[in-house]
Amino acid sequence: MLIALLAVIGLAVLLYGLALVRAALAQRAVPRLEALALGAVVNFLDTLGIGSFAPTTAWFKFRRMVPDRLIPQTMLCGLTPPAMTESIVFLVGVGVLVDRVLLISCVVAVFVGGLVGVPLVTRARVWVVQATVAVGLLLAAIAYAMQNLDLFPGGGTASSLPFGLMVVAILANFAFGVLANFGVGNYAPTLVMFSLMGMDPKFAFPIMAGGASLMGAGASFQHIRVGKVDLRIVLGLALGGIPAVLVAYYVVVSMPVTYLRWLVFAVVLYAAAVMAHAAHKGRREGTIEAAEAPLALHGDADA
Repeated sequence: MLIALLAVIGLAVLLYGLALVRAALAQRAVPRLEALALGAVVNFLDTLGIGSFAPTTAWFKFRRMVPDRLIPQTMLCGLTPPAMTESIVFLVGVGVLVDRVLLISCVVAVFVGGLVGVPLVTRARVWVVQATVAVGLLLAAIAYAMQNLDLFPGGGTASSLPFGLMVVAILANFAFGVLANFGVGNYAPTLVMFSLMGMDPKFAFPIMAGGASLMGAGASFQHIRVGKVDLRIVLGLALGGIPAVLVAYYVVVSMPVTYLRWLVFAVVLYAAAVMAHAAHKGRREGTIEAAEAPLALHGDADA
């Protein structure tokens, strides 16, 4: 079953890569240097367990790289290739130790949830997207603080779950897949959930990465087809992130990350406040924001 999952992910890598290249050639999009650097940094942090969605969203907001309503789609499409790389290294390194039924079921649940979430985020009002992202950022900041203060669930030693908890985990992963389309990363909630259920936290990594990989590929196919992403940033995040994942996993995976996590905590918390304010203002005033991202040759995006 693990080999079959790796084969499916390998096929997804090939198909998504071809779709991304085709879209980039059609729009003559080239990766932005800032996005390349951002992709390297956030995916380095992601492989160390800090996460990539929250810091990427924060940077997008600070730099006004894309319109607010397009942040989740653009981020998801760009971070999917590095997530695919993570899924392969974690499945090969740790996945063999995890219960196969739990692993496959949760990965498929995240994938299906990701597909369900695509039309929801595409049709949502701007302030709804902003509010959802703000909540996701706040939850991520809380998770960072809990980890640094040793309040994070320590987990147990189990590599599987009893049937009842397994059903709960599968349903939760479906919800995480839906929320990923709104820019709410699945790493922190998945890690907390499995730790509370008594699993060894390291066994959550192949589930998190495998689910993010397939979910990202399935959802990103649709987002690219719809066209509401900035391909310059997508390419930058992807090309900058893949080598960063390999460096973090094979070279510095054991480095202390407490200080980095506090820095990310401060940035993410501020970004959550800014996004929440924008959502409140948009809902109160009923303002409408353009839903189209600029093409590669049309200059910088405005938030």
